[in-house]
Amino acid sequence: MSLLRVAILQYPIVWADKQSNLRLTINRVKRLIGKADIALLPEMFSTGFCSDRPDLAEPTDGATMKTLQQLADTTGIAICGSFICSEENETTLHNRGFFVKPNESPVFIDKAHLYANGGEDRFFSRGRERTVIEYKGVKIRLLLCYDVRFPVWARNQSGWDYDVLLVSANWPEVRIAYWDVLVASRAVENQCYIAATNPVGDDGNGEHYNGHSVAYDTYLHPIVKFRNNQSGTRIANFDIERLHHFRNALPLWKDIDSFTLTEA
Repeated sequence: MSLLRVAILQYPIVWADKQSNLRLTINRVKRLIGKADIALLPEMFSTGFCSDRPDLAEPTDGATMKTLQQLADTTGIAICGSFICSEENETTLHNRGFFVKPNESPVFIDKAHLYANGGEDRFFSRGRERTVIEYKGVKIRLLLCYDVRFPVWARNQSGWDYDVLLVSANWPEVRIAYWDVLVASRAVENQCYIAATNPVGDDGNGEHYNGHSVAYDTYLHPIVKFRNNQSGTRIANFDIERLHHFRNALPLWKDIDSFTLTEA
């Protein structure tokens, strides 16, 4: 597939209200039929960043994932984001990323870097898998919010491990300048397309989110760039053949420093 169409959804999240957020997501994704291949949702799209609410957690076969699977199947659009996950016989929760493919089994990826300053590490267990998702012939990595701060974790180690980096976040306005720089940096150093989404509005903890969702092409030109506090859906068209041509014409990946990840 040469062209991958990624819809970036930047909206307020209704705090701790799964039913409202699911209903809104269904309506928004249905409007993308025939226009997008992937719908990219914010981190914890169904609840907001309720890290201390185990009552909001669900298993991977719970109502939220069943709803998203049905939505993907009926629209033909893959759906990507994260939710609060609890699994049977486990004592800890997960900030679990998902990539729900139409009529296929979903891929799950747990957030690797837990934001200790916000207490996230007290409630969730970290992920350890650097999973590459293949969809419509395109190789994709998913990062969840704080993960984007860590270049080693995001590293396109061979230069060709993946083509598109998706970032699903809940990044508050007070640190939005860091977000702007980090998202652009991950695209530059990995010679990849990137699409990153972040909500707008106020959460139940008094944090304000002003969005700044964005998608960059291979030359770091913004394909999609939301205005401050803007709500809406915008679609980034990623030309994968153009990306591969760019990598071959400027093969920076040949000079990559090799390394091995070890447990911290």
